[in-house]
Amino acid sequence: MQMDIFTLLPGVFAPYLDASILARAAKNDLIDVRVHDIRAFTTDRHHVCDDTPYGGGGGMVMKPEPVFTALESVLGSPPACKVVLMTPQGRVLTQQLAYEYAALPRLAILCGRYEGIDERIREHIVTDEISIGDYVLTGGELPALIFIDVISRLLPGVLGDPDGASDDSHASGLIEYPHYTRPQVFRGWRVPDVLQSGNHAEISRWRRQQSLMRTQARRPDMLLKADLTDTDRAYLRSINPEADPDLSKKNET
Repeated sequence: MQMDIFTLLPGVFAPYLDASILARAAKNDLIDVRVHDIRAFTTDRHHVCDDTPYGGGGGMVMKPEPVFTALESVLGSPPACKVVLMTPQGRVLTQQLAYEYAALPRLAILCGRYEGIDERIREHIVTDEISIGDYVLTGGELPALIFIDVISRLLPGVLGDPDGASDDSHASGLIEYPHYTRPQVFRGWRVPDVLQSGNHAEISRWRRQQSLMRTQARRPDMLLKADLTDTDRAYLRSINPEADPDLSKKNET
């Protein structure tokens, strides 16, 4: 998958993209992340990409000319792929949304800066707007890296474990079960016996129950959307029948 990043801070990306899983994915041609400096597409000697807002107010606004020139020079006119603006005004990034974008062959990501971008960029070249949460950062670079990471690990071959992404929290609609590794005993705390039993059916059942228990305790709202079996619902009622009085009613409709 090719991802084209448009930013005023191109140096932010290399340290993360050149490390660990994403670096291996790029080396194996599973992802191709290309970072484009918007300032390189300006025509003035000072490479100005911002100006004061019409109507007054604090802060600066990203100018439309260099952004349009950058996007159209690299992607064509109109752009040959989706253009995502990272912004707190966008749709909140979810695992399901990440799956949708991971299915694309190419994607462009625009990182905003300053007080915001000229609205004509949003109206006439951006095709989607995505937020990583209900808070505001100083720019779109960190959200872009998060977006790239979330998408990349869903691509076939990026993770060493082919089932790794499907076991993650949120991928199944539940929070992930706990993990343990050696040593068997650390400061008197033992690894659960079931994980050492070799009984894969029992291990699978234990992990499912742990996911259910953690989700009920930490994110009960997720249970209203999760695909639960009768066994799941019975287990949830057995550990805390009062945790969600509408749970069984929701899953019977």
